[in-house]
Amino acid sequence: MSKVQVRVPTPLRSFTGGAAVTEAEGSTVGEVLRGLVQEHRALEKHLYNPGGELRNFVTVYLNDEDVRHLEREATPVHSGDVLSIVPAIAGGAPAEAVRSAGRPAPLVGIAAGEEDLGPPLTRDQMRRYSRHLLLPEVGVKGQRRLLASKVLLVGAGGLGSPAALYLAAAGVGEIGLVDFDKVEASNLQRQVMYGTRDIGRPKLEAARDRLTDLNPDVAVRTYEQHLSSENALEILRPYDVILDGTDNFPTRYLVNDASVILGKPNVYGSIYRFEGQASVFDARRGPCYRCLYPEPPPPGLVPSCAEGGVLGVLPGLVGTIQATETVKLLLGIGEPLVGRLLLFDALSMRFRELRLRKNPDCVVCGTHPTQTGLIDYPAFCGIVAEADTAAAGGVPQISPETLAARLGGDDPPMLIDVRNPPEWEIAHLPGATLIPLPELPQRVTELAHAREVVLYCHTGRRSAQGTQLLLELGFTHVSSLAGGIEGWAQKVDPTMPRY
Repeated sequence: MSKVQVRVPTPLRSFTGGAAVTEAEGSTVGEVLRGLVQEHRALEKHLYNPGGELRNFVTVYLNDEDVRHLEREATPVHSGDVLSIVPAIAGGAPAEAVRSAGRPAPLVGIAAGEEDLGPPLTRDQMRRYSRHLLLPEVGVKGQRRLLASKVLLVGAGGLGSPAALYLAAAGVGEIGLVDFDKVEASNLQRQVMYGTRDIGRPKLEAARDRLTDLNPDVAVRTYEQHLSSENALEILRPYDVILDGTDNFPTRYLVNDASVILGKPNVYGSIYRFEGQASVFDARRGPCYRCLYPEPPPPGLVPSCAEGGVLGVLPGLVGTIQATETVKLLLGIGEPLVGRLLLFDALSMRFRELRLRKNPDCVVCGTHPTQTGLIDYPAFCGIVAEADTAAAGGVPQISPETLAARLGGDDPPMLIDVRNPPEWEIAHLPGATLIPLPELPQRVTELAHAREVVLYCHTGRRSAQGTQLLLELGFTHVSSLAGGIEGWAQKVDPTMPRY
């Protein structure tokens, strides 16, 4: 038996007592993981499916090698080895080719010849881009190439904001933005493209004003709509590089698959709390996102930044890395993050790099792909099925107004807050008991079967999951607060702090 160090990512640390690094013993990867689960039982459903197999949205690295390209769970381990658990977070060439000597060729179609670079630089442009022109790797020709390029950013939020600002400043000629939200006060902690005066404005309207002010050379094209299987290919097709700034798995898989079908490089970034990931997925010369995560996690298993929080400067760093990779791809310089996954931990200020390999069995970019078109991505990610269950009455709900009336009666229900402790500190309902959703299975004994129980969270999703759990355990008088504490603040108590 060997003692192996196991690195636990932020989303799973609540199940290891907050430990970022722990130890487990075993002679194989599988034995080490099972030992880890034996010590931390709550980890099991996050690492293994009901059939006992390692989940497809969890990648395990032994030192710097993906165990799927070794002997999987049967891979032998030795004392001093390091296992890294890398789950999906809401989230080029093979290594030999990426690292080959010489300058990589520019992307096909971006700058095939001098005639594709547009007009010569003006005197004002010479001055604006002078620091680029001094770089031998860029120069006048490279700057003209940037001005002739087109980049689409899917998402104009935490990642899209810094990326868009730096791409506009760099002189990328056309920037497309896909988003449909309005600016909220809670965005301003990290979405640096917007200001206080923009609160309530459509993000794309505010973004166009900011980017045009930053650099009038840049044409900003906006798509204020959901990216879907019906419009994705049409929207992505005119652009040279796609930058993924999404915050949900259906759109992330949609962006990946559309990029593979169109032969576009997909510059990926994801963030959660204090950790970030970045890579470049380009199926023409390396792996795609599905090679890393063949399947998404079930709905609700991976918390969003709205639930778990995020350090405000973290998306600035990851978004800037994405912008850097995009500029490198457009210019055809350096070593892009193709075949490499960059991990960043802001608390320890450490970068780690893991090797990615193309999966020959990948359904969209493998040797014999079985999916050659776009699919129903909400259904693929389990979201439609979840909505259908709720619509069919699988999870009883109570409205904020009805709950307010019941709380003022002679026999008020028991209130259970299933959010995280930091959320509780922002605001909570009087008389409620805090039982975070991951702790609920172990703390059901604190609930009385005979009494009515109402669960609530931020917007109602987590409380619906908790309600379903209690129903399965035999509770009969249980419901979820529709709209969560956000709905309560809107409809019952407008003085309650919102986040």
